[in-house]
Amino acid sequence: MRADALVTRYCFHPLRRLIPLPKGRVPILMYHSISSVVQGPRHPYYETATSPQMFARHMQFLAQNNYQPVGLAEAVQYMDNPGQRRARPVVITFDDGYRDFYTHAFPVLAELGFTATVFLPTASIGDTARSLHQTQCLTWSQVVELHKAGIHFGSHTVSHPQLKLMDAKTVEYEVRCSKEAIQDRLGYPVPSFAYPYAFPETDRLFLQGLRGLLVQTGYENGVCTIIGTADRTSDRFFLERLPMNTYDDTGFLRAKLDGAYDWMHTFQYATKFMAGRHHG
Repeated sequence: MRADALVTRYCFHPLRRLIPLPKGRVPILMYHSISSVVQGPRHPYYETATSPQMFARHMQFLAQNNYQPVGLAEAVQYMDNPGQRRARPVVITFDDGYRDFYTHAFPVLAELGFTATVFLPTASIGDTARSLHQTQCLTWSQVVELHKAGIHFGSHTVSHPQLKLMDAKTVEYEVRCSKEAIQDRLGYPVPSFAYPYAFPETDRLFLQGLRGLLVQTGYENGVCTIIGTADRTSDRFFLERLPMNTYDDTGFLRAKLDGAYDWMHTFQYATKFMAGRHHG
């Protein structure tokens, strides 16, 4: 078993159970491909694919433990006013708009009456099938069908670039045009944005500019790859998420939902800080 899972399950999870969970916290699960094809060989921590069988177990666990999947807007409302409801809210998100969401994830979600949010890199979504990272993506007709069935969609930029490496004009194009493309197809506002790749949380100046751009272009909330549980102290445009993959059994999922994996952000931040100093 990998080190982060061992420390989470046998150190931080027992400690977490001794402390009442704060009100207004919402776990946001981050999935990518729902496929049995792992991107190995690499450490399980870096895997992004989740097998259809494991994904189904995750969703069944949520249902059996009275979690209620909600959209990001509703999650933010709960963070601000945690006394308004008693349900256990959770947000289920999918980055990259892969076709296997349609074939493997959505049938499970639909059977359980769950909603989810899918973030689309719009250059990879076409009237006919296109691909991202050598994996086939959704078509616009599938996006429209899923939207009518209650699935939320958000922007994941146009071309899925490293925004931190782009000039300001290109960043604005990626943020604005992806939103407009989805809205044109769905005839519905797109309030949510997901930052692609590792989130540059140590670069305050860049994030200040990006946050202002998101506000200017009409976004209301967003997510990133900071590990942790979102709560009332979180930046609504850069909400923390819990990465999920095929190596996460239901015991590890429970620990993550309970906040026992949030400690990993310290390690994640330190790694980014040292990398920034090295490159600086």
